[in-house]
Amino acid sequence: MPVKPVIRSGPAGMRAKNKTRSTRAGLKLPVGRIHRILKNGNYSQRVGEGASIYMAAVLEYLAAEILELAAKAAEDNNRSRISPRHILLAVRNDEELNKMLDSVVISQGGVIPHIEQKLLPKKTMKSQQTTNTNSSSQEY
Repeated sequence: MPVKPVIRSGPAGMRAKNKTRSTRAGLKLPVGRIHRILKNGNYSQRVGEGASIYMAAVLEYLAAEILELAAKAAEDNNRSRISPRHILLAVRNDEELNKMLDSVVISQGGVIPHIEQKLLPKKTMKSQQTTNTNSSSQEY
């Protein structure tokens, strides 16, 4: 078999710049660090290469989802910064995130505003009659 010559781009002695697993996967969270934590955490005897990439992608997606909803909550309150209160409002108002983070307490988040129906004042007959007369349809 003939031996193919090795073609190097760039001057001799220069190495190609190292690419991290995060940049190869197109992620912002550190894949290498997550892989190390999975290995040292005694979660299993062996940890596959794809496990850390998949976990980093899932964590990045969840963080982006929570931050997007929290930014909307901050904007609704005319704020430009996201506070723990906005994160709590975002998580508790989303059905799936609320189910996932049901047992989580967000520090400095406060509580969701809620008033029981029994505690609200009852409507009187006068207020019901005035609303009915205003909303009646026209007769021809």
